Amino acid sequence: MQKSEKIDKYKVVMSKATKAEAPQKVNYNDAVAESKVYFDGDDLAATVWVSKYALKDSFGNIYEKSPREMHERIAGEIARIERKYPNPLSEGEAFELLDHFRYVIPQGGPMTGIGNNFQVASLSNCFVIGHKHPADSYGGIFRMDEEQVQLMKRRGGVGHDLSHIRPTGSPVLNSALTSTGIVPFMERYSNSTREVAQDGRRGALMLSFMRAALAGKKYHQQFPIKSDAPKYEQDIDAKKLWEKIIHNAWKSAEPGVLFWDTIIRESIPDCYADEGFTTVSTNPCGEIPLCPYDSCRLLAMNLLSYVENPFKADAKFDFDKFRDHVGKAMHMMDDIIDLELEKVELIIKKIEDDPEDLDVRRVELELWKKIREMAQKGRRTGLGITAEGDMLAALGLRYGTQEAIDFAVEVQKTLALAAYGASVKLAAERGAFPIYDAAKEANNPMIARIREADPALYEEMTKVGRRNIAMLTIAPTGTTSLMSQTTSGIEPVFRTVYKRRRKINPSDHDTHVDYEDETGEKFQEYNVYHHNFVKW
Repeated sequence: MQKSEKIDKYKVVMSKATKAEAPQKVNYNDAVAESKVYFDGDDLAATVWVSKYALKDSFGNIYEKSPREMHERIAGEIARIERKYPNPLSEGEAFELLDHFRYVIPQGGPMTGIGNNFQVASLSNCFVIGHKHPADSYGGIFRMDEEQVQLMKRRGGVGHDLSHIRPTGSPVLNSALTSTGIVPFMERYSNSTREVAQDGRRGALMLSFMRAALAGKKYHQQFPIKSDAPKYEQDIDAKKLWEKIIHNAWKSAEPGVLFWDTIIRESIPDCYADEGFTTVSTNPCGEIPLCPYDSCRLLAMNLLSYVENPFKADAKFDFDKFRDHVGKAMHMMDDIIDLELEKVELIIKKIEDDPEDLDVRRVELELWKKIREMAQKGRRTGLGITAEGDMLAALGLRYGTQEAIDFAVEVQKTLALAAYGASVKLAAERGAFPIYDAAKEANNPMIARIREADPALYEEMTKVGRRNIAMLTIAPTGTTSLMSQTTSGIEPVFRTVYKRRRKINPSDHDTHVDYEDETGEKFQEYNVYHHNFVKW
């Protein structure tokens, strides 16, 4: 079979609402050159956009030459979904928010997947997998490995909890006699990640022991974790472990730490544990805790764009525009759930139509059916922010001072109230997420803060419900901040000029190798300067 015939075989038929004419192929170097103009000469931003986010088919052929075409593609699909509902956003409104990454920035999954009719891939950035009753066996471990690979091949980042695996030296009923512990299986999941080219993402593992570390007390460990009669117990010096974690984080940026008790206490989805929404892990970047088979698509608000007269004495933040745009962004977020469900249906159909034996396809098929169910029941969104560091600098506030912290808190409070208000309004127009129950959420700390800050909003929510089980998250926005040419997430400007490595993908053309790591991964190196420092 010729390459062109393969493309035709796997191409999904374009819907009537998309462009009538199929997009034309674009030369890689032409796309980089055009995008470099778009990004005002920023070679790294241009190269990253073309390599990671431009419309491509399964063979790496490129069909967009600048982000403007990508934003037109996304706006067109958003408008198509909007027309199904009352009070729709227009395509022009959606494009205005997206254009030049000025106000609303889709993260990787939505950027590459929305309107991409060449690839059957998910729009979700984040997935978590797991079992209702975690299986500490080779069967359970290999099942997780297979589900992880099946998600990653469709561009999903995957997290899962490993704390159910028994400690090193534990007896097992097989020829090995004793368990090898958790580390070999962490390595296995990492190797699987590398095999499907997910840029070094790996399974998530959580620790929570901060109170003991602060008080200088012992921290009690046991296995199984949730057991009144654990098989293994030990006490460790929490402060020493904390100091070791801090040293290693300083030395190598690993490990990360999640305060799991706080996460569970604040989690609104966990109010619906009886419906399967029991949080077990986070996505690899750690910004969004999820239950098994839940997933999320992400958008970020570019905070710098809401600063009027940046870097001047009369600089101020436009809260009114910000609230208005958060409402529109929640429209877009909810639309993306519908677009994701369309993608999931295509994935399920492709698996069902595959000629392989059903025994081979069964795990993948059941996996996507579970993901579909959780998306339909919860309609989770992930609206966040980026460029907080630039925003503070543009307002003349020094990052880390109490004044800057207080202002950042006010922005986050505004974001939360606007997002919840928009979700309640969407529920009145489009219907609440199917399992909404005000009584189940009544004692949740986040809901209590919403109730205290805006009693009228809470009262309306108890009447009409909410469109989405959860709305907010703050992602690292690493490469997407290269597109907006701002600081990432809530981070400050660490250095005004620095060297950055970009992983070379198999589809990249005419690239030179500046660095190769111990696993054989190849990278290009760029000297990067911070754009807004130059403006300042």
